[in-house]
Amino acid sequence: MAIQYTEDHEWLNVQGDSATVGITHHAQDALGDVVFVDLPEVGKTFAARDIAGVVESVKAAADVYMPVSGEVTEVNEALRADPSLANSDPLGAGWFFKVKLSDASQLDTLMDEAAYASFTASA
Repeated sequence: MAIQYTEDHEWLNVQGDSATVGITHHAQDALGDVVFVDLPEVGKTFAARDIAGVVESVKAAADVYMPVSGEVTEVNEALRADPSLANSDPLGAGWFFKVKLSDASQLDTLMDEAAYASFTASA
């Protein structure tokens, strides 16, 4: 499945019943140089749109929202050690956490790349 996006500028890459979550190029560009990330606890369950973490930059702090309901199965310790990965590779090495989906139907509410590009162009 292709990467999907939220209106809060998170991306979600689904593989089976799990997904990898991070912030988008647009989000990291708006934030500037990321200096700190607060990642969720492994094993913690969130509802869609719950605050799952925080990203702080030299300009601002922003909440990271859970795109879909589920349980955190892994966090990116490399990102915790080097928050600048959220800037240099937000869709790759700068991922935030992995989640086991509890309701795959919530994926239908997310945007594909074209819809997200249109959304950010009008923001």
